[in-house]
Amino acid sequence: MIKLATLFVGAALVLGAASQTFTGVVTDTMCGADHKMMNVTPYSKCVRDCVKAGAKYALLVGDKVYTLSDQQTPEKFAGEKVKVTGTLNPKTNVIAVEKIER
Repeated sequence: MIKLATLFVGAALVLGAASQTFTGVVTDTMCGADHKMMNVTPYSKCVRDCVKAGAKYALLVGDKVYTLSDQQTPEKFAGEKVKVTGTLNPKTNVIAVEKIER
């Protein structure tokens, strides 16, 4: 009975999380907002190079950097301003990506 109740509470929390739209620039978790330290231009190349070196694609919104769950689609938007629709996990700062568009 306790397992069943836990399942329902967990499902309610997941279903209660609403999608949001975040507008920002596709970056990486290594450089974030400042690509100057890498001395690679344009920024889109810096982002792709950092991801190849082990960083994750992220979204820079103001001064906040959110890691993106989708690590394939953002490649074509590297360094560009986009709208990401998804659900933010505030504990991990990861956006569960549903859609990315210009």
